[in-house]
Amino acid sequence: MRLTRRGVALLAGGIGCYLLGEYAGFAVVRMIGGAAVGAVSLALLLARFRPAVQLSRTVDPERVERGRPALASLVVRNPAHRWLAAFTVEDRVGAETRRIQVRSLAPGALAAYHYELPTGVRGRHELGPLSFSSSDPFGLVRAAHRLGGDAELWVDPRRHRVRAGRSGHPRHHHDGPAADRLVRGSVDLRAVREYVVGDEVRHLHWKASARTGRLMVREYADPVEARLTVLLDTRAGVLSAGQFEEAVEVAASLVYATLTAGQPCRLVTSSGVDSVVDGGLRQARLLLDPLCLADQDAPDSAPLVPERLGATRPGGALVVIGGPDDVVERWRPDTVIRFSGTEPAAGVIAATDAADAVARWNAGIG
Repeated sequence: MRLTRRGVALLAGGIGCYLLGEYAGFAVVRMIGGAAVGAVSLALLLARFRPAVQLSRTVDPERVERGRPALASLVVRNPAHRWLAAFTVEDRVGAETRRIQVRSLAPGALAAYHYELPTGVRGRHELGPLSFSSSDPFGLVRAAHRLGGDAELWVDPRRHRVRAGRSGHPRHHHDGPAADRLVRGSVDLRAVREYVVGDEVRHLHWKASARTGRLMVREYADPVEARLTVLLDTRAGVLSAGQFEEAVEVAASLVYATLTAGQPCRLVTSSGVDSVVDGGLRQARLLLDPLCLADQDAPDSAPLVPERLGATRPGGALVVIGGPDDVVERWRPDTVIRFSGTEPAAGVIAATDAADAVARWNAGIG
């Protein structure tokens, strides 16, 4: 709650008139000054009472690509039995503030307002809390009232049209895609789980069984199944801020296209992210969330591939986005995408931005 310019001027003028009337002995001037000070005091007292108003905000869509439009809808309701004076609603969106001018409302009336949300920066943006400002009829005091109504807006990296990267084919391709990706006879270890009737005894994991006190078996995946691993360099100083945004866009495009095609995908970053998702658009968020929040937070001296992930090359195609050659001897990637002055070579895509990298990928250079 604060005085407006008009309120400050009236208060200062009232005090000045009162002092002048007291000094000069003019009762009329002293009365004018006292009336002015009393008006400001009354306005301060009235501003302490919050008007009865109900606010609700919805975001559509709650998840959007960078640069695409996103709207917020604000519904204002006057539950009181008297008219509600006009006021201003403020909604914080990250570091920005949206101001909505709400007109006066009749008793029980509703009003809806729509405003655009900023989507130029990738990340998870907090919305709210909602707040509104009210004033007295003469505009002497302005009071801010805060409400709840917190929400989130996810701004994903911009995705480009790219063909899905794949290597190999389903083992039973002549029968169509297998419903179960865990094919008997496979050699790639997928996980260790509890034994169920029907599991092969030769897959028992004796160390895990002794540790847990229950029979545990190894779970294997098809070694020739089409899948893609995307390795994103998140080390500080390796890429500029602009180049890193382009690298994130390429990674998001490849991940989204691969999962949409029904193929498994793995995302690895220098910061320690290591997520594997089976094919399917519904699970795309499990990999888009880390890319949405990705930052150059790994030390410049850190290895491109975290040590705890091991030195074993993953199955399927491997794409490295950004970074020097310290991963080539370790995982031997199929494709390296860089945004520097590197000369194109076998298995290397030297691009200026994400659109150029995707175009070269689609052309088969990778």
